[in-house]
Amino acid sequence: MNNEYIRWMSHKLKDNDLTKELKIMKSNNNLIEDAFYTQLEFGTGGLRGIIGAGINRMNIYTVRKATFGYLATLKNNSKVAIAYDSRIKSLTFAKEAATVLANCGMKVYLFNKVSPTPLLSYAVRHLKCDGGIVITASHNPSNYNGYKVYDSKGCQINPDKAEQIYHNMQKTDIFYEVNDELSFEECLERKLITYIDDDITISYVNTVCSEAFYSGQRELKVVYTPLNGSGMECVSLALEKRGFKKINFVKEQSYPDGNFTTCPYPNPEVKEALELGIRDLKETDSDILIATDPDCDRAGLTVKDGDNIRILNGNETGMLLLDYICNMRTQKGLMPKDPIVIKTIVTTELAKNICKDYGIEIIEVLTGFKYIGEQINMLEEKGEKDSFIFGFEESCGYLSGTYVRDKDAVNASVLICDMADYYKDKGISVLKRLGQLYKKYGYLLTYLGNYTYNGIDGQKKMEKIMNLLRSGKIYFKDYLKEDGNLKADVLKFDISDMGIAIVRPSGTEPKIKIYYSTQGYDMIEAENNMKKLVKYMERLIN
Repeated sequence: MNNEYIRWMSHKLKDNDLTKELKIMKSNNNLIEDAFYTQLEFGTGGLRGIIGAGINRMNIYTVRKATFGYLATLKNNSKVAIAYDSRIKSLTFAKEAATVLANCGMKVYLFNKVSPTPLLSYAVRHLKCDGGIVITASHNPSNYNGYKVYDSKGCQINPDKAEQIYHNMQKTDIFYEVNDELSFEECLERKLITYIDDDITISYVNTVCSEAFYSGQRELKVVYTPLNGSGMECVSLALEKRGFKKINFVKEQSYPDGNFTTCPYPNPEVKEALELGIRDLKETDSDILIATDPDCDRAGLTVKDGDNIRILNGNETGMLLLDYICNMRTQKGLMPKDPIVIKTIVTTELAKNICKDYGIEIIEVLTGFKYIGEQINMLEEKGEKDSFIFGFEESCGYLSGTYVRDKDAVNASVLICDMADYYKDKGISVLKRLGQLYKKYGYLLTYLGNYTYNGIDGQKKMEKIMNLLRSGKIYFKDYLKEDGNLKADVLKFDISDMGIAIVRPSGTEPKIKIYYSTQGYDMIEAENNMKKLVKYMERLIN
């Protein structure tokens, strides 16, 4: 039997749920093996894993170990802000992290309710903290949770800092405790931990609203769902402040619920998660549906045009917002002297065409919004942060300001509503405008293929696939051979007569992701090319 499992069984655990789960495992070696065969890895996205007992699970002990690892990178008397979303045990994990930091001499600011990830980024900057932590697993299924770390600028940590934290974690026993450790309640009583008040939220919402451009008739009818996550308060406050009155909230998904009973996979890109929202979109005869994920950093858009209902992908929403922002800034004389847009390498190439049309420089970065935040930091250091006008990634992540350093679904929700209202006042729909963009800049279709490899052998299978692809005879660009900011385990295949496929292992899930893009004389040809490209690449990896 696994020695670490035996050690956990003999330890007096503080969480009774873990004790119960260990007893259930006792007669099933496969469960023991999966929970204890390896430690959760700490990367630039922090920790993310299934909630439960074991070193390969998210629990109070893996959270404590990560916090001790993070602690070793902080200076004495540092200040840290902590937020958490609606997931199972998020509050418990947040309190555990706060308790560890407070017992080690850090000043901790803790949100007193579920809060969006971008609000944490804002709080780190506003409170002049040295870093921040968010307890979230983003859009993963309900049995997952996670732990993300932010730097003093409110940006997710870089790979070097993540490696430091992971190295420090290896030197920390998972059951380590500080001598005479104070409880959370004692830390709160001694003001070592302080709750963050609502003034920060109001300030954040006001700042988000200041990024908007258009105030029209406000006849737009909106359906909004936070997918049982943390977005309800901030999004509703922001839309109300912007003058939108015809808003319908999806009743079953309006309040925090970590079980996500109506949307088991709470991802605003997934049709199943949007079924109740689409129901309300039809019943209320609204114009658009906005959905945000549990930690409210991603926003998905679904539009209704007559009887036609269409879920836009992240690239399409990003194209629309980019064009709208450029148009509004040009109209209002708000375009900076040297405007800059930042996108990831897997995000639609049509962004380059739009930027070229408006005379805007576009910067490409690796997959992950932290790299967009990093570029904003570099602009700020050069005194050029006002040059930044928009950053986006294909997975529904958007940001139009420099007040935070991460994707912001509250910001995106406001921009989407303003944009849709602007086009409604002009007598055209969002879908009509999207069609105009395709006609002007090219018919480019994008699709994300997710290929899951679970269990002990999953990582080995993914490594084998990447090695096989590298050893093939098809031409590809290997980003591992790139210098500087674009070096990563990513392959880009340009398949003649079909399109482009970018392949990378996910940093947060046991998946290989393939980002497909195809073009054609019209959308029908682009769709036919997509079918051929997907079939070709799936044959390669299988």
